Amino acid sequence: MPIDLLPSILAADFSRLGEEVKAAERGGGSAIHIDVMDGHFVPNLTFGPALVKAIRKYTTLPFDCHMMVQRPDDFVPAFADAGVNWMSIHYEVCPHLHRSLQLIRDHGMEPAVVINPATAVDLLIPILPMVHHVLVMSVNPGFGGQRFIPYTLTKIRRLKELRQNMGLTFRIEVDGGVDRDTVASVVDAGAEMLVAGTAVFNGNGVEKEAQALLDLARKADPAA
Repeated sequence: MPIDLLPSILAADFSRLGEEVKAAERGGGSAIHIDVMDGHFVPNLTFGPALVKAIRKYTTLPFDCHMMVQRPDDFVPAFADAGVNWMSIHYEVCPHLHRSLQLIRDHGMEPAVVINPATAVDLLIPILPMVHHVLVMSVNPGFGGQRFIPYTLTKIRRLKELRQNMGLTFRIEVDGGVDRDTVASVVDAGAEMLVAGTAVFNGNGVEKEAQALLDLARKADPAA
């Protein structure tokens, strides 16, 4: 599967968000990653559907919405209407995960599931056939700029193994601490969708930083 970069606007300059999104696209971004936080599941507040709708006009790239919220089902219709293409929800907050994933699909979005660093990959086996991708958190969710947790590489490898053994086509996404120092190990483990925030939006030129990170990732791709 191709290696894709998904710039995370959590680290962008909010005062010029539209321009930041366009620069990320010029740098090779395949989708825009949007972290939605409710102040309950994680101790932070970020974006709502109105903001997502406002930046939709700046790009035709898919919007990859990561729902770090306590009740994701409540937000599905509004974010679908705002222009989100892919929505990922946390295993840890969904007592009826299959139903929640189906709700996302029923609203025209591709469903995905997220696991925190301490959550075992094998818990996802029953729903893997219905997801577009699995997002492995390589930091604890809630804040940008955290250090990569190395043992999450084992989880990426396990997902790759399960995908092959089960004959599935879901993609493997990783989010947290992906930068020039860690990207090669993440790709080597089997991740293809790379979320990067501070590694791209760091004040040194979004387009240049995105392209540099993507180049490193593709050079590390075992299939290249």
